[in-house]
Amino acid sequence: MKKLAFVFVCVLAFVTIGFAQGVASDVNKAAKDTGKTTETVANKTAHGTEKAATKTAHGTRKAAHKTAHGTKKGVGKAAHGAKKGAKKTQESVK
Repeated sequence: MKKLAFVFVCVLAFVTIGFAQGVASDVNKAAKDTGKTTETVANKTAHGTEKAATKTAHGTRKAAHKTAHGTKKGVGKAAHGAKKGAKKTQESVK
């Protein structure tokens, strides 16, 4: 009877060790999968941030260009108006 109990305890110990190794392996796989997913998400987030910054910079450049163009046109019209006014003033003084 002692032999049977001893064999039973040994089998139970080996099964427990095997189960523990299986659990450890599963935990390791889950950790690797989580790390891979985290890395992928971080890369995609960085890529999205980079694209957004590029688009913002492009929009800012376009707005600055349009503003400068509008200012140039406005200054040209103001200068033309001033020239016309000066010419009329000159003619009226004569």
